[in-house]
Amino acid sequence: MATATTTTGTEASPAALLQLMWLASPALPVGGFSYSEALEAAVDSGRVGNEAEAARWLGEQLQLALGRSELPLLAQAIAAWRNGDAARVRALNDWVLATRESRELRAQAEQMGRSMLEWLKNRGTRDDARLATLAALAPAPSWPLAFALAAAQSDAPPREALLAFAFGWAENMVQAALKAVPLGQSAGQRILAALVEAIPPTVEHALTMDDESRQAFAPMLAILSAQHETQYSRLFRS
Repeated sequence: MATATTTTGTEASPAALLQLMWLASPALPVGGFSYSEALEAAVDSGRVGNEAEAARWLGEQLQLALGRSELPLLAQAIAAWRNGDAARVRALNDWVLATRESRELRAQAEQMGRSMLEWLKNRGTRDDARLATLAALAPAPSWPLAFALAAAQSDAPPREALLAFAFGWAENMVQAALKAVPLGQSAGQRILAALVEAIPPTVEHALTMDDESRQAFAPMLAILSAQHETQYSRLFRS
């Protein structure tokens, strides 16, 4: 099995840091703002109805889902891209799609992955042969694998790339909470502050994980995501 991914201890250059800020921006045209990842279903079912419940829900999702699944996988995918290991890239992409437990979550991973591929093509990196590998992933490149290639192109250390990925997720999810619960901007900033505090240790733990410790097991998230597919009134695509 692959070993855990570790960082080199180097810091991101100013150019690499700006690339990561760009990747984490809600303005990135990949459609992240249109998904709630079952938060809307949690609101509809009465599990999330105020600031404290939204903060707890997103904090647990960070720890139990993102921290054990996407973040360690992202670190491993960055290493695979930088090593030119196409077989490893395909295996990681297969794992992402196989562990999406609802139609909506899988559609989100595929749609955002395809959109990131197009963004990478259009920003002047067409001469990177790895784009062809990303485009050839079947049935589609997933969002974490596409983000990993963008991060690998930035030359930023894995730790900083994972921090950017997690912050981008947190900002999108807080915006979803503002609309779905609904909450005010001040409440959203307090939730984001709590997530920002929790992200660094979550990233550090993710960097120590290997294939055998990486996992995707969030049954309530999967159940609510499936229920969201037939929810009567919806703002979000997941």
